[in-house]
Amino acid sequence: MPHAPPLRALLSQYAAGSAVTCEPVDQGLLNRGYRLRTTRGHYFLKHHFDPETADPAAIARQHRATERLAVLGVPVAPPLPDRDGRTVAVVGGHSYALHPWIEGRHRHGGQLTPEQCGRLGALLGVVHASLERVMPVQGRVPGARNEACAGPQDRTPAPDADPRAGSADPAATCALIDDLLTRVRRHRPADSFDELARHRLLERRALLERHADRRPPRGGCVGWVHGDFHPFNLLYKGDAPAAIVDWDRLGVQPRAEEAVRAAAIFFVRPAGALDLPKVRAYARAYRRTAGATPSELTAAVHRVWWERLNDFWMLRWHYERGDTRADPQFPAASALVVWWTREYEAVCEAFAD
Repeated sequence: MPHAPPLRALLSQYAAGSAVTCEPVDQGLLNRGYRLRTTRGHYFLKHHFDPETADPAAIARQHRATERLAVLGVPVAPPLPDRDGRTVAVVGGHSYALHPWIEGRHRHGGQLTPEQCGRLGALLGVVHASLERVMPVQGRVPGARNEACAGPQDRTPAPDADPRAGSADPAATCALIDDLLTRVRRHRPADSFDELARHRLLERRALLERHADRRPPRGGCVGWVHGDFHPFNLLYKGDAPAAIVDWDRLGVQPRAEEAVRAAAIFFVRPAGALDLPKVRAYARAYRRTAGATPSELTAAVHRVWWERLNDFWMLRWHYERGDTRADPQFPAASALVVWWTREYEAVCEAFAD
């Protein structure tokens, strides 16, 4: 088995029995997961492989967060402690964690009823509100008022600060487009992906030139967020969410932007349009449980739209790294940007209604 984890050394640190079978879990772009069956039960073994998130201290922080969320009733799957009470096992310089195996399946927004879309939005709102209770934000003690949420556009920046700092620069994006177009032209043998990539790059450059004056200011109300809330990180048992998994991107970010990004993944149709009635049900429930305002969601829609307009991570993986795992997502994701630009007002209304 490729990348087989050191099961004997790992399990010697836990009271989990001896390995019987260990099967890779296919889903996931960054880290490696395994369904592990031992003489004492079934587990999910996670190999924290991505260099950006594999720091043992950061992993332990994620683990503490899920433990605290579980106490509040949030559906999560906290890691199991080893014999010494630690939740991160480092073997051969690699970090691992052992979790209970959660039976369930992933569900895309197209598989959810409007009522279930509302439950999804409410769940993310509960996650944000609960993280507000259990995690410090920028040195603030849990439960204290978050000054970053004090006004409709946050605090006034210093006079010499660029209010757009942190949002994508369209000039830099156009330079990236030129570089990617060169890579597309040089790719041999040319294929249908190259053809679609070229079309979308030229199309995106035209959109950027048309909308360059709409570059947004820095993000809004910040707090701890999951960081990667999408269908493959949420397990359902029947109609109810059973566990939110993969907390590698846990961090302090604008909360409403996570809500918009998640909706743009859950509710995008294959042709690249958002299912706006489902978005509306989801956003209403999110605002209610997170305490977010319609204007906060509208501002987040604009920032995430701009982010998507300038983002080419799938093409960079394909042409710069030779990594094609995200290729199946590219047709819908790239079409969504064009549709979102055309239907901008309708999208804002769906999130704010």
